[in-house]
Amino acid sequence: MDAAAGTAVGMDYKQRFAAALDVGPGQTVLDAGCGPATDLAHLADAVGGEGKVIGVDRDTRMLAEARFRTAGRSNVQLLQGDVLGLPLPDGSVDRARTDRVLQHVPDPAGAVGEVRRVLRRGGLFGMAEPDWDTLAVADPDVDTSRQFARFVAGRVRNPTIGRELVHRCVRAGFRIRSVEPVAVLFRDFGTADEILGLRRNSARAVRAGVLSESDAGAWLRRLTGGPVVAGFTFYLVVAES
Repeated sequence: MDAAAGTAVGMDYKQRFAAALDVGPGQTVLDAGCGPATDLAHLADAVGGEGKVIGVDRDTRMLAEARFRTAGRSNVQLLQGDVLGLPLPDGSVDRARTDRVLQHVPDPAGAVGEVRRVLRRGGLFGMAEPDWDTLAVADPDVDTSRQFARFVAGRVRNPTIGRELVHRCVRAGFRIRSVEPVAVLFRDFGTADEILGLRRNSARAVRAGVLSESDAGAWLRRLTGGPVVAGFTFYLVVAES
């Protein structure tokens, strides 16, 4: 989570996401799937001493790191739990957010409904999710690039969740406040490899019989030499309860 957030692309979408969610002093904010507290400090600063930030994650290792990073912040509360069963009472938060979480959950509709349960009337729910079916890697060998993109999308539980957010929220009773598609573009091999797993996932595709070793090797050599143009679409959606 930190690796993606620390890139120029990650910092850009996080700034847009924060502005759209409109977090302010005195609010109670839920970060569902908070991970190692990547965003909790910024949220805690935004709500101030009269507000509260609640980070929920199911992974005990992530929570341990989150506790270390937020030590001394009295307005941060960390809870172990799942977005499908949040350990919070009804109507208890003003803002809620999920960042690259819904792509992984087994029941996105249930997660959206659970967030609506804990939001106060008029509260906002911000979601930042990729659409992995839009992944494209420019290369003369278009077939290999397409097979790679399909393989990557196929490894994600909910690869098209980004484009589904609006419909899922409307069905759960939310009113859509804003929708912003963000073009995520990589121009250097190192960043593209770190986020998209060019080497790692092409090797997996070879082992799975999706790509031939020779095609994958030639493809990677061309990408390593540059220029690199790779990207996908990311959706930022804010819904009102």
